[in-house]
Amino acid sequence: MKKIFITLLAFAAFSACDIDRTPHGSMDSDTIVGDPDASLQPLLNGMYAQLKNWSDPMHRMGEYAGDNMMIRGSSTDAFYEFISYARTPNNYRLTQFWNSGYKAIAQASNIIDMIDEGQSVEIDNNIGESYYVRGMMYFYLTRAFGRPYYQNPETNLGVPIVNGTPEDVLNTNLADRATVKESYEQAISDLKKAEELLTLDKGAIYASKEAAQAILSRIYLYMSGTYTSPNSQYAQLAVEYADKVINSGKYTLLPRAQFMKYNTFIPENNAETIFAIKRVASEFSGYDHYYGVGGMYANLGGMGWGEMYASGKYIELLNETGRNDWRPESYKMVDARAAFIKPTYSKNADTGNYTEVFRFIKEDGDVLNYVQANITRNGSVITAKEGSDTYTLLPADADQGIYSIVYKDGKNYKGVIDNFISLNRVYPQFYITKASLEGEESHLHSPVISRLGEVYLNRAEAYAKLGNYNAALNDLNLIRERSIVGGGYASLDASNASERIDKERQLELAYQAERSYDVFRNGKSLSREYPGPHKQFENISATDYRVVFYIPQDAINSYPGTLTQNPTQ
Repeated sequence: MKKIFITLLAFAAFSACDIDRTPHGSMDSDTIVGDPDASLQPLLNGMYAQLKNWSDPMHRMGEYAGDNMMIRGSSTDAFYEFISYARTPNNYRLTQFWNSGYKAIAQASNIIDMIDEGQSVEIDNNIGESYYVRGMMYFYLTRAFGRPYYQNPETNLGVPIVNGTPEDVLNTNLADRATVKESYEQAISDLKKAEELLTLDKGAIYASKEAAQAILSRIYLYMSGTYTSPNSQYAQLAVEYADKVINSGKYTLLPRAQFMKYNTFIPENNAETIFAIKRVASEFSGYDHYYGVGGMYANLGGMGWGEMYASGKYIELLNETGRNDWRPESYKMVDARAAFIKPTYSKNADTGNYTEVFRFIKEDGDVLNYVQANITRNGSVITAKEGSDTYTLLPADADQGIYSIVYKDGKNYKGVIDNFISLNRVYPQFYITKASLEGEESHLHSPVISRLGEVYLNRAEAYAKLGNYNAALNDLNLIRERSIVGGGYASLDASNASERIDKERQLELAYQAERSYDVFRNGKSLSREYPGPHKQFENISATDYRVVFYIPQDAINSYPGTLTQNPTQ
């Protein structure tokens, strides 16, 4: 029998959970077929290990291209291209995303090809896990390298469909990229097969029937067209697969107080998590925590670069229904999702006290910048001083500390009285902790692929595209009212559904690598009008060539066949 060698990543860490460690070496097909019970778990561990490598660039590609975060300045790291939209094919993070994704596909495919179904419930479940990973990878790869589904999926290119190790590796000639439609069909086929075979519940760090159904609900949502031109067939399927997850009764939305600590729970102990890619602290050592996803968002306990912050736009969304006050002496979260933001309040070195400032965003020529002007109180009169200029604060909502000033440029700016937040370069540090503090361990984070909150929002959007606004409102408010007590909408209709549902997805799914894809799949433009070194007044339309990433040049160079690059303009 032909030998098929499957490389398995090696980790030094040991843990009580099998998925937390991966064995050394390789296996041939005789061993695997002859004793599948003994062989499958190590092979599956190798497959899951690829997801750990894949999840880092996956997050950066999806989140950095959105509008939830800002960076303090330009960077020589390859991830800066995701922020700046200066797309190039020679990007090692793109290559890591592509290579790890296709390694996971290869390992999953080889398991599927070598192991016969029907030997036992356990073996069938393991094969189902392989189908889940393969289908998930095809979807994530296609959404990164293929254009949004509503844009001619029959002709636009998706990704190559390469299922398994070719019989003759040295002399093979693989087909070019499939279309977006064909790529989605491959993902759906795999996930439906996973849904059929996955009958065991091994917890949120392993594939499950509901994990497959959750991804299917999202895929069909991506296929459901735009709000102005919806595809009712796919919207209905998005509803049906969301129903399966919700009606399974296996998952519950965390209560508000627990949800505000979502990032601190390990996925096995989180009733809302459907599937997460398990990470453990022993995979990191010392300064390795700097290089995790959370390390760019915050410096916690001396760990992390802390060079990316919540954007002014995201802060404004959080404060839309009432000011979130992060000051230690008056801490109050109006929106529970504000709990994942941690401003770096700095005390005066001489007095040991916080310095009160009036913070606002001003137009400084053709850019937006933060101002933190020291304030002085004289009875009921409050003034703020910036340089040699002094301004009287006019109350907009004094109870919440919201004021406005008439600035020297003649414009009226609204802001808040707050404590001084320490700066990195010229930017207040609104740290993000949503990708940190798992088990209270610095920047430990097990990336969440699916959770129940998203599934409800999937169904809400699909219902709206079907014109069932009452059902959409119920799902939307279930998520909204968990975070904003009494903040539910009284009604939903064609005039406001798009804005309200998309806003809730942005608030709820921030820092989970969904935002940029959500904008473009619905045919909308991305606007980033907030402080930061990016192009602040550039609108990136859903038809812009930069919406999709280039195929890594390394992949094109090594591909045994033609691998067509995405357009360069």
